[in-house]
Amino acid sequence: MHQTKTVDYSIVVEGELYLELDDGAEVHLPTGTTIVQNGARHAWRNRSDRPATLAYVILDVEKDVEK
Repeated sequence: MHQTKTVDYSIVVEGELYLELDDGAEVHLPTGTTIVQNGARHAWRNRSDRPATLAYVILDVEKDVEK
């Protein structure tokens, strides 16, 4: 499991994966699936015997700044 401090857009370009969430739930992600995460604890699982490829867009999160 890992967690980022970014907004992450992920697209399964090839193959299939499972996204495991902090509560143990798993989501199957076939080719073409798009996921948006905002700092969620998660893990990627490849349960097949084939490689999987993800494309990412990672956006920094703006921190609150006192004015």
